Amino acid sequence: MTHMEMIKGIKGHGYRDELVIPIIENTPYEYELTDSLSDAAECYHYLLDACIKLYQLGIDWTTPEHGPINSAKRLRSILSPEIPNGCHAAELSKCVVLDIEGTTTPISFVTDVMFPYARDNVRKHLTSTFDSEETKEDIKLLRIQIEDDLRNGIAGAVPVPPDEASKEEVINSLVANVESMIKADRKITSLKQLQGHIWRTGFEKKELQGVVFEDVPLALKNWHASGIKVYIYSSGSREAQRLLFGNTTYGDLRKFLCGYFDTTTGNKRETRSYFEISQSLGVDSPSEILFITDVFQEAAAAKNAGFDVIISIRPGNAPLPDNHGFRTVKSFSEI
Repeated sequence: MTHMEMIKGIKGHGYRDELVIPIIENTPYEYELTDSLSDAAECYHYLLDACIKLYQLGIDWTTPEHGPINSAKRLRSILSPEIPNGCHAAELSKCVVLDIEGTTTPISFVTDVMFPYARDNVRKHLTSTFDSEETKEDIKLLRIQIEDDLRNGIAGAVPVPPDEASKEEVINSLVANVESMIKADRKITSLKQLQGHIWRTGFEKKELQGVVFEDVPLALKNWHASGIKVYIYSSGSREAQRLLFGNTTYGDLRKFLCGYFDTTTGNKRETRSYFEISQSLGVDSPSEILFITDVFQEAAAAKNAGFDVIISIRPGNAPLPDNHGFRTVKSFSEI
């Protein structure tokens, strides 16, 4: 909608701006709305902000009069006691943000399965989808990144022919650049977005299946049942994250997750990224967020942002610096 006075109540919107309001199919029970609300919140972040603000103001949105909340017990009664839902603010005591590689998932799965699959299928993917809008956007992002790499003398970067060049010429140069990026394990959005689209095909064809450590499913289930909201923050795209957790050897684990963050939020080794996450989660203090990772630099950045931090010790992980000062665990069952 547009040209409505009420739009000005949404931060960043004015009278003449366009406000998109998603329509969500209703369900018999509130807890069944979790997935659709989560998807809507990912696309329309102001909805999540509005829900958080309503709760903070003590407004009960469950009554026709939208009157004040009389008690926490009243709010909890909205949810079925038989089906705990970790994605409701009323049940929230703390948030957990998880890294993937080396934390929930073996590094070997990423390096020996996921990366090679993307590398081996990049040419096929680009060739078969070259004229699609999605791939055009992927190529646009890659061009921008490659131009920046060439200016900065990044090894392996080669020029991409202009749009008027033949399809084969463009694809050949893109494949060369992507293979170099994968080999260097670069954490850049253009690469991660393309990889996510390639992996989607792999999961759809059952050529890929997500792998997590055996203690992860139970931990996710327990946190969820305790009202703790669990999020993922990985250098892999949000789509890739959803694919991995939606197609694991333990089944679909996405029902235990409330959201996903990737490099569009920021570099995982920069404190600013964790500040952005804390703002998105709507906590009163960053210390209410527990971040679990295997990378010391990420742990340090999160700690500087005020997060509670634990470092994951898993087989194949890189050694930590001496006297790093962080609590470590070898299994989520220790948390």
